[in-house]
Amino acid sequence: MKMVIRGLVAGALAALLATTFAACTEEPAAAPGSEATTSSAAASSSASPSPSATPTPSPSAKPKPEPKPSPTSGPRLFGKGDSGDDVRDLQARLKQIGWFNAGVTGYYGNVTTEAVSGFQGKRGIAVTGFVDQTTLDRLHAMTREPTEAELTDAPPPVPSGKLDPRCLTGRVMCIDKSTSVLRWVVGGTVQLSVEVRFGSQELPTREGQFSVFAKSRDHVSSIYKTPMPFAMFFSGGQAVHYSPDFAANGYNGASHGCVNVRDYGAITSLYDQVNIGDGVVIYWS
Repeated sequence: MKMVIRGLVAGALAALLATTFAACTEEPAAAPGSEATTSSAAASSSASPSPSATPTPSPSAKPKPEPKPSPTSGPRLFGKGDSGDDVRDLQARLKQIGWFNAGVTGYYGNVTTEAVSGFQGKRGIAVTGFVDQTTLDRLHAMTREPTEAELTDAPPPVPSGKLDPRCLTGRVMCIDKSTSVLRWVVGGTVQLSVEVRFGSQELPTREGQFSVFAKSRDHVSSIYKTPMPFAMFFSGGQAVHYSPDFAANGYNGASHGCVNVRDYGAITSLYDQVNIGDGVVIYWS
């Protein structure tokens, strides 16, 4: 009997010891989202890696295109300040393709410079404003030999008209709305005459006797954001000034109340002669 009891006690003790040591060697379960894994899971992972674990090779960077070299100009053949038959031919050819809208005068001024610059920029030629051999060759390839009429396409002569009595003394810009003519009169003698354009019915050019109170050679309208070169102000924001639109479109348009001049050479000369305080008379004859 004693032997039986001893056997039972020994068996129970052995079972208890086995359970205790088994609990010590067991790892805790991994928390969701943690990096801990069981030894079996680690073994499985090392035995058969997931396809997604294979690193994807990054695409090789494309080489950057080399910047295109800027065009370079050749030696100057003729340009601003020059005059003669070459300039006349240039202006006539530019006029054929819509790059020059003034009269063909044979004088290379600002209008011609701007036309040449625009032509050069449009065709990828170095923009200099003067004519080099590349510019001339390209222009000749796009145009024909100008006719005699094209080469003598100067602005028409300005018609004469009756001077207002207020223009006969002093220094006055005498502006006749009847004939669309501005005459620069000094001491009763006409020094210069140019065609002019006025404002529309909605924005008419004021009539009366005024005086020049301000001048601005490179003026830009603060209201309309348009250029007003050689502006000579006589009444509020109204001024006598050069108009590229008048030069290009003639009397098909109108100003915003100013007196527009389309002859660039004439307005340049007039601007240099007129002083602050000189008179302005705008009238109907």
